[in-house]
Amino acid sequence: MVKDNCKILDCTIRDGGLVNNWEFSVEFVRDLYKGLSEAGVDYMEIGYKNSPKLLQGGNAGPWRFLDEAFLREVIPQKTETKLSALVDIGRVDEHDILPREESMLDLIRVACYVKDVEKGLELVRKFHDKGYETSLNIMALSHVLEHELEEALKEIADSPVDVVYVVDSYGSMDPGDIVKLVAKFRSLVPNKQLGIHTHNNLQLAFANTLAALQEGVTFLDSSVFGMGRAAGNCNTELLVSRVKSTRYEVRPILGVIENHMLAIRDKWEWGYNIPYMINGVFDEHPRTAMALRASDNKDRYLEFYDTLTSPESIVAPKKS
Repeated sequence: MVKDNCKILDCTIRDGGLVNNWEFSVEFVRDLYKGLSEAGVDYMEIGYKNSPKLLQGGNAGPWRFLDEAFLREVIPQKTETKLSALVDIGRVDEHDILPREESMLDLIRVACYVKDVEKGLELVRKFHDKGYETSLNIMALSHVLEHELEEALKEIADSPVDVVYVVDSYGSMDPGDIVKLVAKFRSLVPNKQLGIHTHNNLQLAFANTLAALQEGVTFLDSSVFGMGRAAGNCNTELLVSRVKSTRYEVRPILGVIENHMLAIRDKWEWGYNIPYMINGVFDEHPRTAMALRASDNKDRYLEFYDTLTSPESIVAPKKS
């Protein structure tokens, strides 16, 4: 699959931090940036740019609340691989964001639910005015009613945002769902670049990303070894291997996996398993499966399934 206009955005540190509370060493982050750079990956999402005063971080690692001075120590010399960070509505103080010319960051992504699109676009405008590339990531699209999505996209079309993301938050979509959503986005925001962010509950993250790519989506989210919340994300090494472009080379990423990710995977769990699959089947947030996997009953699959399917359980219907 040759797509020279696509851009791979690796979110190992940001989404993977949801697995290990952002306990990544500086050595690992430096080596990851070096490996991604040598592999030709276009962006590395190095964490969240949320504000500690607005969100209690507990003992979270520094990638949860990125500090510019710290970033300059971690990455003293940037390469062609750009740096991005993600912010959440209500968890970021725009006054903590430096003008782009003073920052290590190139792209700031704003994540929000459809009900908060107006607030999300307000942040986008502020970051745009500071000189950043911007994206808006509408989460939990599988739970969004069609008329809600259409209204939101019409508002987004008139905004300065650069990239609008199709996000499969619960890993419940298949390639057909992705194709339909991309067509909807394409028709209502024809002046924007599109992105795709997938989760692997049904082992479809890679297939869904390729389906989006085939439909003209240019920003492709992924993570090395698939490291991401719960079932994880589309694998960076798969994308780099599959998207035929002269600038992509998988060998440096394999080195990162061998030298770092195997040990991290021994300590922390992510990726496809049965409870995450069940959450994906029922289009549910993975928090219940994550709680199960952290308990002494982590392999009681039947009990978990029966709990979700019993008449007493409230399972959110799919709204798409």
